[in-house]
Amino acid sequence: MTEQDIADAVETPAEDAAAPGADDSRDEADIAADYIEELLDICDLDGDIEIEERAGRVYLSVTDDGDALRVLSKPDTVSALQELTRIAVQAETGDFSRLILDVGGSRDARASELQRLVDTAIERIEAGSTSASLPPMSSYERKLVHDLVAEKGFHSESEGEGRDRHTVVTR
Repeated sequence: MTEQDIADAVETPAEDAAAPGADDSRDEADIAADYIEELLDICDLDGDIEIEERAGRVYLSVTDDGDALRVLSKPDTVSALQELTRIAVQAETGDFSRLILDVGGSRDARASELQRLVDTAIERIEAGSTSASLPPMSSYERKLVHDLVAEKGFHSESEGEGRDRHTVVTR
């Protein structure tokens, strides 16, 4: 399956989710799960969808027994799918969605990567730097970074605007 096949497949569920006459009383998690399930069907991929709610936020995890989701579990692809799913939910409910999507363990892999970035930043500070800037990332990822930095006894702040917003770690 090519990236264009995925892009074409992703457009269809978003249009269906915004169809007039949709039942507005449906819950965010169900709408999101239906959207992802339809996307998987269009892409002819198998996957199990698990729904959790933590701190008022819906978490959708898509898993499989093999590596069928490999193409969808790339970080940029997961971020794009998450945004499209949020838009589909908002189109049906009229409410902003803060759902988090995990495909094939991508969130755990990204959390490990963020931990390595934080560890490297702290090593730089302990070696004499006054601060260490991390690359731009989403608000959710910045929140994870702030938590990781605080656990290590350091301070962090977000700086920049839009796509350039990033975290700066200090002592």
